[in-house]
Amino acid sequence: MFESYGDANWEACVFSQRCPFRTSANEDAAALIPNGLDSLVLVVADGCGGMRGGEKASSLAVKHLARSVRRCNENPRLVRGAILDGIERANEAIQALKIGAACTIAVVEYSRGKIRSYHVGDSMVVVTSNRGAVRYQSLCHSPVGYAVEAGLLDQKQAMHHEDRHLVSNLVGSSRMRIEMGPWVKLSRHDRVLVASDGLFDNLQLDEIAARLRRSSLSEGVGKLSKLATKRMRSECDTRPSKPDDLTMVALKRA
Repeated sequence: MFESYGDANWEACVFSQRCPFRTSANEDAAALIPNGLDSLVLVVADGCGGMRGGEKASSLAVKHLARSVRRCNENPRLVRGAILDGIERANEAIQALKIGAACTIAVVEYSRGKIRSYHVGDSMVVVTSNRGAVRYQSLCHSPVGYAVEAGLLDQKQAMHHEDRHLVSNLVGSSRMRIEMGPWVKLSRHDRVLVASDGLFDNLQLDEIAARLRRSSLSEGVGKLSKLATKRMRSECDTRPSKPDDLTMVALKRA
């Protein structure tokens, strides 16, 4: 699935596909939620593989978030509270299933040329410049993610670490916590990318930034999807290869 959207102030696209080697449902979910003039919310949720109800968990997460944001009635000042409330309501709903389901979630609040991230787990938010620099990235809630942040592992070591799949913070957990990032002012050609770990487990950050650089938004997302899928299909000792569902929501100022 690939869809593009836009108005006079912003351009966005959404991409999602099922794991190449799986016939079961795509356990990722995504949404782009407008909230009046020059304000919108981007969200990606990733159902936890190996646990029952991953698809149900990610769907509930996006559903509750979208419902909460729509109650803002196009008032950008209410979005922060709506996002936090939506994630908390999703957490309660997923726990109420009582089947051990869980998911990660990454959210971006965009308002008049600046963004703020909210996330639980290892789905990530990245901001890249037109020169290919990574201006902002969210912190993965995982032992490996914390090790990278502390300087104990570099990005390449982390990609091949045996515990990379472990996640320490999930929607659907009684101990869930929501991390909220700072406001980041976007330059004219910055790209904002929200994606499931199907992207970040197969591509390094510099590879991601390079393919978004000086491309139209849809072209950049297309390049990322093709390379990530190629990596998933061809296992290699020197490059990461982790078959998984892949979902991306990308945004740039028009």
